[in-house]
Amino acid sequence: MNTLENLPLSVDTHALLRPALGLILVGFLIAGVLYSSAGVALGQLFFPKQANGSLIELNGKIIGSSLAGQSFVSEQYFHARPSASNYQLDTMAGSNLAVSNPVLQKQIQERTMQFAQNNHISGQQVPLEMITASGSGIDPDISPASALLQVKRVAQQRHLSEQQVHNLVQQQIQPVQLGVYGQARINVLKLNLALDQLSSTQR
Repeated sequence: MNTLENLPLSVDTHALLRPALGLILVGFLIAGVLYSSAGVALGQLFFPKQANGSLIELNGKIIGSSLAGQSFVSEQYFHARPSASNYQLDTMAGSNLAVSNPVLQKQIQERTMQFAQNNHISGQQVPLEMITASGSGIDPDISPASALLQVKRVAQQRHLSEQQVHNLVQQQIQPVQLGVYGQARINVLKLNLALDQLSSTQR
């Protein structure tokens, strides 16, 4: 009596491998080559600046990206948000410290005191975004309110009138996207570049 255990098996291994390998090859060509190539081509065609990293050049030299924050420590510049990764693209991340963590509390106290002293305001006036790091660690923008709090310091350091610097900040405000998404913001790198240009015209 024949049972499943006793039935002879004649499996053509090559017949099974050919369609399997064929599917792998087709999948690789479609998903790994054609799809990615089409995405790159469309990006370069319709959004070349964004596809290449939204790079910013000055005198033919790349100095940064409008998508990545940088550290500005000089009192002559507007300061960006703190960064838990020191603005490094390869290690960008938040601190992952809980609000109750003593390390984070100490950092916030120190940042609050520093920002308040630098800009001649009280600790209660310091915006939360200027004493806490962003989730990415490379947030390139700050709010108009945070920029305006720095106007007096920057104007004094640059020997410009506060009205001049205030007007410059207003010119750099990027409105809410499509009137709905996000909040009004200012790109710190672009603002500081415009500030350098303003200072050079006043010499």
